[in-house]
Amino acid sequence: MEYIKKEYMYNYMEQEKVTSPCISICKTDPLSGFCYGCGRTNEEKNTWKDENTSNEWKIKNLEDLKNRLSDWQLKAFEESYKSKVETGLSLIKKKLLEKTKN
Repeated sequence: MEYIKKEYMYNYMEQEKVTSPCISICKTDPLSGFCYGCGRTNEEKNTWKDENTSNEWKIKNLEDLKNRLSDWQLKAFEESYKSKVETGLSLIKKKLLEKTKN
């Protein structure tokens, strides 16, 4: 199992671009300094935007974020991030798009 995970991570790192963890819930908790949606700090958000940031750092940061989040927040993040990776849209953006179509 560990081999499969390492192989997946290696293939993921070789991709041209790692999808940003932003799931369009951009509000920072004033006490912790973490975003309510993705769990990143403002410094981490800036690092993601830097074109010189390696995929290896981004993948490590994604793991850090998942360890930082818990319970319903982690579940919501994982579902929305999966949607964003697969379709290009976070769940909140999908819902907003559906509303504009109706």
